[in-house]
Amino acid sequence: MIVTVYITGDMHGDIERLYDKEFRKLKKGDTLIVCGDFGYIFDGGKSEKQFIKYFATRKFITAFIEGTHDNLEKINRSRTTVWKGGKVHRIDGNLLHLMRGQIFNIEGNTFFTFGGGESIDKDMRVEKGLWWREEEPTPFEMAEGARRLDEEKCRVDYIITHEPPSLVKSAVLLKRGSIDRVNKLNGYFEELCRSVTFKQWFFGSLHEDKQITPRHTCVFSKLIAIESKE
Repeated sequence: MIVTVYITGDMHGDIERLYDKEFRKLKKGDTLIVCGDFGYIFDGGKSEKQFIKYFATRKFITAFIEGTHDNLEKINRSRTTVWKGGKVHRIDGNLLHLMRGQIFNIEGNTFFTFGGGESIDKDMRVEKGLWWREEEPTPFEMAEGARRLDEEKCRVDYIITHEPPSLVKSAVLLKRGSIDRVNKLNGYFEELCRSVTFKQWFFGSLHEDKQITPRHTCVFSKLIAIESKE
């Protein structure tokens, strides 16, 4: 049986995404990687528990990195284990959180993952108790990511993040006529972009399905299939 890795963007806990025709592609053994803002682990409500059970019991793996709409306080309490060569939080069953600065070997391809971001509305969300400081990566996590890449001689097949490198983000925002907001994480990714050899970089924070450069793809609602090497 041929299994496939798919990449998609921010899901934001949207139940409609689960009924989208794109999800009919997913079959036993497949892996769905979500580029941040998974959103189904957020406020701890009854529906959230149902969503977690749904993903946990699917025949395919759902593996997400975090963005700025995931309850990292809760996620980080899940059991840490190793999956496909990198560290994950096993939320439940087939639902996994891919930790920062890890490299996973999935169907013969290597994937470097680094979630996180910076909420521009965090002041408002703090008041409601819906913002978590952990969304912003620490210097230790950035150093861990650099170390893991060094171990691979700065070569991976794919890079999966929520935020893009700073130059890519600036180009998209300026083209939209939006305020150019880059942060230290964008700068970190820019350094990786210059020093790491990779085929394609996928990110989700800008909420569109578009090839930004020949090696940088913004993904939102589409499922992008990755060709297996095995």
